[in-house]
Amino acid sequence: MATRTYVREVVIGLLYAYECGNTNIAQNAPKILDERKIKNKQQIFALALLNGTLKNLEAINMYLGETLKEWEFTRLGQMEKSILRLGAYEMLFTQTDTPVIINEAINFAKIYGEDNAPKLINGVLDALKHKRGMQPHATPIIDKANEQDGL
Repeated sequence: MATRTYVREVVIGLLYAYECGNTNIAQNAPKILDERKIKNKQQIFALALLNGTLKNLEAINMYLGETLKEWEFTRLGQMEKSILRLGAYEMLFTQTDTPVIINEAINFAKIYGEDNAPKLINGVLDALKHKRGMQPHATPIIDKANEQDGL
């Protein structure tokens, strides 16, 4: 069975593909997830993360843009955007523990991002956490997404 960390890693890859112009990635996701041995409940989790992030992309980009201090969101690398978007989605729309979200995002940035990516990812997600007044096990900011996405 795939771990949630592995599921998030694959979802970041799918978000990266979307950012690179593959706008049909959500339709192809179940097949890709099957190929990556992500099945059953973990596939449901992966699709909820992917579809939830894509569905709420405008709001996520807005929150991230407001959180960046000296950078414009559009200037970030595609991988960094993908990692931040997934982290922001989980913070804003799910009940995943905030420290888990930030820790995993930093680890993905170490593997896939530029040299300064881990520090950037940590700073942006931590600022988003503080800006939104979020604590571990906090109620999601936007509850309607959970109802619609089945989380």
